[in-house]
Amino acid sequence: MVFSGDNEMMMVEANALSKFYGEFAAVQNVTFSVPSGEVCAFLGPNGAGKSTTMKMLTGFLSPSSGQAKIGGFDTQTDRLSAAELLGYLPENGPLYSEMTPQSFLRYVGKTRMMSNQRLAERLDYVVEQCDLGDVWGKAIGKLSRGYRQRVGMAQALLHDPSVLILDEPTSGLDPNQMHGLRQLIIELGKTKTVLLSTHILQEVHAVCSRVVLVNEGRLVFDGSTETLGTESDAMEAKFRELTSA
Repeated sequence: MVFSGDNEMMMVEANALSKFYGEFAAVQNVTFSVPSGEVCAFLGPNGAGKSTTMKMLTGFLSPSSGQAKIGGFDTQTDRLSAAELLGYLPENGPLYSEMTPQSFLRYVGKTRMMSNQRLAERLDYVVEQCDLGDVWGKAIGKLSRGYRQRVGMAQALLHDPSVLILDEPTSGLDPNQMHGLRQLIIELGKTKTVLLSTHILQEVHAVCSRVVLVNEGRLVFDGSTETLGTESDAMEAKFRELTSA
C-alpha cells in the first residue's frame, strides 16, 4: 500500500491510466490518489473521461495502460480484494426492475457472502440512511428516478466499504433528498474515502475538500476546493477556464 509523507494511506490510486478505443483516447495518462478519510470531487465536462476513469478505478473496465488500485489492491490482478473495500454507484447503475429494493439488496448481500445477521444489520442501516421505507416492497421498475438512485446508493453502502466511488449520486433527487444525501456523504467522509463525480458545483462546495478536474481525457487540475474557488461563481469561472477549447 502507498502512504503519503504524513502516513496517510492512499485508498484510491490512478497511476498513468489511459484508455484508447482505436485511435481515440478517452483517457490519457491520468494520475492522482485519494487518501483515507478524504471526500474528493472528480469533475469535468461531458465527454471528458470521468466515467471511463471511474470504471477503470473500480475494475469494471480494463485500462489500455497504467494501473488502478483500491486500498493498495490492483483492480485488474486482485479484483476481489479490491471489491471487498469498494462501494460503487455507477451513472445509471443497473437495477433489476422486477425486484423490490428489499429483494434486490438481499441478493446483493448474498453475492457478497454476508452473514444473515450482518446483512440484517446493514439492511436496517441503508433503509434508514437512504430513506427507502416507503418503497421497500415495491417493484424497482415502478419507482421514480430519485428512488432508483437511492436504491443504487444503498447497494453501494450495504457492505460498509472503506471506499465509495459515486458517479452523479444526486442525479434525479429533489432538493430535500439532495440535501439529505449530501449530509450522508459528509458523515461518511469522516471515516471513509469518497470519490464523487458531479456536475453540480454547489455540491462540491458542500461536501468536498479537494477537486480533481479532467478535460479531453487529461488531468488539468488537482487541488483544494478553495484553490479552485471559494464561491460557486468563482469555481464556475475557473472550471470554464480550465476546460475551454
